[in-house]
Amino acid sequence: MDYVEKINLENKRKLQGLLKELPKFCADFFRYLDTRNTASRTRLSYGYDIRLFFEFIQEKNPIYGKIPMHEIPLDVLDEMTPVDIEEYLSYLSYYEKKDGQAVTNGEKGKSRKLSAIRTMYNYYFKKEFIKTNAPSMVETPKKHKENIIRLDKDEVADLISTVENGSSLTAKQLASHQKTKYRDVAILTLLLGTGIRVSECVGLDVKDVSFKNQGMRVVRKGGNESMVYFGEEVSNALLDYLEMERPLLAEKALPEHEHALFLSLKYSRLTTRSVEKLVKKYTGAANISKKITPHKLRSTYGTNLYKETGDIYLVADALGHKSVETTRQHYAAIDDERRRLAGKFSGSIFHEDH
Repeated sequence: MDYVEKINLENKRKLQGLLKELPKFCADFFRYLDTRNTASRTRLSYGYDIRLFFEFIQEKNPIYGKIPMHEIPLDVLDEMTPVDIEEYLSYLSYYEKKDGQAVTNGEKGKSRKLSAIRTMYNYYFKKEFIKTNAPSMVETPKKHKENIIRLDKDEVADLISTVENGSSLTAKQLASHQKTKYRDVAILTLLLGTGIRVSECVGLDVKDVSFKNQGMRVVRKGGNESMVYFGEEVSNALLDYLEMERPLLAEKALPEHEHALFLSLKYSRLTTRSVEKLVKKYTGAANISKKITPHKLRSTYGTNLYKETGDIYLVADALGHKSVETTRQHYAAIDDERRRLAGKFSGSIFHEDH
């Protein structure tokens, strides 16, 4: 069983646990999602979001608050009005979990959670199990355009230099750095040089990388395979790691992790969380003030590729976006910048060179 299969199996296991909490009628909806070949991660995300929706109903309605969530009847969906859905979206701005932990949601989080209950409602409405469809009558929260956070060229150089030299790391961090320097350089160079997702990075096996073709087999979001090509910087960083550090880590690797490209000091496949911590550690040590995550390294690659080529379709393909519109939305700010430059350039037509 490869990495992606293991993740899918784990997601299915977690969803089965959620279905024991969710109202019984939800089982039909999740079976439907399965027949539509929805990604296991998406189904699990829907499960968490829908559970939150029913927790809200139980908190606000004394009748349903007195019975287990699993016993809530399908009729509850017809009882909800558009105003109730709007109240739910307002509730999402700030609420507390059962353990007292505070949670906030911005426009993006609210939109995702509204999308989950809309999909559920649409299923039961089209099947004529319910007569009303309240979420369909509520507008999606307006998303404000966000500036793309990315690293400038000098910041990329500072980051890689910090990983290579271990400068500004604590004594404890330096101890592990001596054993993982080449691995960490390889990971950051790979993310910056190809724009792959952190989940795609940690899912790589050694056999997925071909130095002859300077490419690698990546399992994209949704399970589709794709060849992603890399340049000399990425190639050199990977070769250094494979020669200098991975053999030592692989000697003690657990059988189920022995083929993983990137191994941890616990001799198992690195996790997405580990890479997130790694990026945070080195950007902090490099005194980079921007809040950089693995996804921001992906944005750095996408931004640079778009600026170099101006080809939104190439960027969409390189990043593994299913829809070019997704890419267009992310990099709309760059289009604005290019249009402003075009406006300034047009002024030169009115001036003669002397």
